[in-house]
Amino acid sequence: MIEQRREFHTVVRRHGIRLVHLTEDLGLSIILLATLLAGGIEVHHMWLQRQVLLQDLLLLFIYVETVSMVKVYWNSGKLPVRMPLYIAMVAIARYLIIDVKEMEDFRAVAISSSILIVALAVFVVRWCHVKLPYPKNTDADIDVD
Repeated sequence: MIEQRREFHTVVRRHGIRLVHLTEDLGLSIILLATLLAGGIEVHHMWLQRQVLLQDLLLLFIYVETVSMVKVYWNSGKLPVRMPLYIAMVAIARYLIIDVKEMEDFRAVAISSSILIVALAVFVVRWCHVKLPYPKNTDADIDVD
């Protein structure tokens, strides 16, 4: 009886892990396709305008970083928290560049400070990763195929 429960638990766990992987792959595929579509729309917009602005380049950079983030996740099964932070810094910088002329001085300083705060977060995350690494997890090495 106990052996049957263990076997049942193992089968359920294996199928659950497969379901999670399929869900992750589906979500990442949607993110990748949406990012490629958005990048294509942006390039088309630049083509029609016959003009490339810094804000356009920063937006394309955000798209490239998003594609890279999907690639890293697919290759390693892990997502370094630094990658979304880098994207956030570029997005904030893009926002600042777009609206700086109409922005009050205090708001511009506050937004610039937010980039510094995110950069400090990247530093802290990186420092902690080097100085306080996670222990090895044997569950992550389970083969579900």
